[in-house]
Amino acid sequence: MYDHASSTVTGLHGISAVPSADSGKPRPSVSVIIPAMNEAKNLPYVAYRMPLGIDQIVFVDGHSADDTVAVARKLWPDATFVTQTRSGKGNALACGIEACTGDIIVMIDADGSTDPAEIPLFVQALLDGADLAKGSRFVGAGGSTDITTLRRWGNKALNQIVNTYFHTKFTDLCYGYNAFWARHAEQIELPPTHYTRAQWGDGFEIETVINVRLATAGLKISEVGSFEGPRLHGRSNLNAYSDGMRVLRTINQEFAHWKDHRSKVRSGVRAGAAVEKAADELAG
Repeated sequence: MYDHASSTVTGLHGISAVPSADSGKPRPSVSVIIPAMNEAKNLPYVAYRMPLGIDQIVFVDGHSADDTVAVARKLWPDATFVTQTRSGKGNALACGIEACTGDIIVMIDADGSTDPAEIPLFVQALLDGADLAKGSRFVGAGGSTDITTLRRWGNKALNQIVNTYFHTKFTDLCYGYNAFWARHAEQIELPPTHYTRAQWGDGFEIETVINVRLATAGLKISEVGSFEGPRLHGRSNLNAYSDGMRVLRTINQEFAHWKDHRSKVRSGVRAGAAVEKAADELAG
């Protein structure tokens, strides 16, 4: 478990990632995944904002060319360190999820734009019954000082498409601050990490994949208001147009897969009913 008494930074003393559990109920363990590539200058702030009570930090390095790993090892000497097998945020998260040991998995960014101090809000949403705690910049106390007009409108359009296709109520599909119960990880069906060639789901479309697959699995999703700050240092790898189009293709692909699955399920139900009817007729 991480506390700042054993860390090289002084953080949010007194703020716990897991609220006080009800008497008689075990305290869930929390793993936080931090995917990073060339984020050495941003990590001290992320560590400073990290609340108490984190059981495992999984630090996934994207083959950084700077001192990212050295800085991370100094800040979190007991963290689980992983080097991603391919490239892209999706692959980094898939590698991180494989390494998680906690009951709850939280995903944050390493650039300082997602505030680790909000982790207790996500954990509480899960404790209150959600399967996925979905961060949103557009509900409650959420907001952003980083999102551009183009990204805002693009995100809104993608929300509308997903909500129409899958009968969901997402307000911020593309925001990557999320938490879910680890027991649901298999339902996401992320690309295998041992493949050497690039896989669909390796990029920024990963948030869409996670959200849609957990939603179509019938799991309960609660949105959590989250405030997105600006990247502190460096430049983002996100390209509003190309990554937006990639997300759109992902939505269409997931919709086609979902329709095909529903069709097979319905065919199976009809076939089962026909067999049962025939058996009843023979018995009669």
